[in-house]
Order: sequence, then structure tokens, then C-alpha cells
Amino acid sequence: MRNPSERRMSIIETLSERRSDSIDNLAFEFGVSRRTMRNDIEILSLSFPLYTIPGPRGGVFVADGFSLGKRYLTNEQTDLLMRLMPTLSGSDADIMKSILQTFGLPKRKK
Repeated sequence: MRNPSERRMSIIETLSERRSDSIDNLAFEFGVSRRTMRNDIEILSLSFPLYTIPGPRGGVFVADGFSLGKRYLTNEQTDLLMRLMPTLSGSDADIMKSILQTFGLPKRKK
């Protein structure tokens, strides 16, 4: 039997491959209750770009562009680069935009 940390890592690995799934399906697959799965998703969403959508077409989704194992900028690094952006022009500004686009954490859908 897996401990909660191992289970959660398996959940994020599974979601990273599938990109989305239902709470019910994930709960069944991992042998836990819906409540436990909802709690796991809530905990994972604090560290990973996951979001949920209620309803018949809803479920748990991974933000577009997220890849498990890829290194991303921290919020502090992103904030610093965003503050520096207005001081740049020309090709330096283009390079900074590409750095933010390549290494910035994908945005969650609202």
C-alpha cells in the first residue's frame, strides 16, 4: 500500500500524461474515496498547475504547457524579470519575453 505522498506523486504523473480525468475515475484507480481524491487534488494544486471544473464535462485538468520534470521559474524569479522588462528594449526585450515564456509556470485557466 502506498503512503499519501507516493499516491499523490502517482496522481500527478498520471494527470501529466492524461492531461485530465474525473475525480471518480482517479478515486477508483487509486483505491481511495472521492473525498480523499478531492483532498489529494487540493494538496497537489498548491504545488502544481491543476484546476477542477464541476459538472458533467468537468474533472481535474493540468494547465496547458505543464510538463512534469521540467524546471520552472519561481514566483520570485518571475516577478523580478517582470519588473526588469520595462527597462529593456529591442532584442533584449524579445529575449526576456522568450525566457519568461519558456521557463514561466503555465497559467491556469480561469
